[in-house]
Amino acid sequence: MSPGFQGRPRSAEPALPPGQYLTEDFPVLSAGPTPKVPLDTWEFVVTTETGAEYRWSWDELMGLPQETPTVDIHCVTRWSKLGTTWQGVSLDTLLEGIDTTARYALSHSYGGYTTNLPLDDLRGGRAWVVHTYDGGPLPAEHGGPARMLVPHLYFWKSAKWVRGVRLLVDDQPGFWETAGYHDYGDPWREQRYQGD
Repeated sequence: MSPGFQGRPRSAEPALPPGQYLTEDFPVLSAGPTPKVPLDTWEFVVTTETGAEYRWSWDELMGLPQETPTVDIHCVTRWSKLGTTWQGVSLDTLLEGIDTTARYALSHSYGGYTTNLPLDDLRGGRAWVVHTYDGGPLPAEHGGPARMLVPHLYFWKSAKWVRGVRLLVDDQPGFWETAGYHDYGDPWREQRYQGD
């Protein structure tokens, strides 16, 4: 190195995926009306590729081991929010003991929304059904009473108002994927749309 050469200045900004900007608020984006889901009728259902169903009521979900992940979230509309804290049940817990040869999953929501994911992306401590955000009940506009949380993918993969997951042998695109969004949605590879 030449004397006095110090290289490029390092940014004090946190590392964000390409094309993202940092936000302190929590924008609300929805493809339709916000469903009202009473807790006494809420349920989460895992349906295997053979049609076997595993169900949890709200009280049963609350009785499962709870985790409190603090994660960064990245929306396909280019905002990122860092250090968000949630509480919920790991998909590892919900999938434990379920016999499946599926390689994919399709999340289903109250209100009809769906999104597809490789099943491996729901395992290994990388996905949760969350009901608490920032210490309080998850507001309906952010997906309450419960939503998926899959923070390593763009936030549309974290289905709001989640009611279940269908396990699939073959991939099946969800709502936004059939409209041209990327099947996988990795924010670090800017997989926003098909072909990215």
